[in-house]
Amino acid sequence: MEKLLESETLAKQAANNTKEQFANSPDLKSSLVNAIIDALDAHNEMSSQALASEEIQTGLKEILLGPANLYEKLRTSS
Repeated sequence: MEKLLESETLAKQAANNTKEQFANSPDLKSSLVNAIIDALDAHNEMSSQALASEEIQTGLKEILLGPANLYEKLRTSS
């Protein structure tokens, strides 16, 4: 959503068209596909960094066991 909100083209189209017309915009379709690809690329890059770094893995575990309350949530879900 954030990537789509950054688009001046989409903002202009939303301002000047009905919702139905906007929904059928080829610019919306291509912007959506590009946003999905960008998210995938970012996810893959972050995952690769996490897999290659013991420090990142340790930090993630600390977050999960601390503020994210993974242990407590798992205990109450059983």
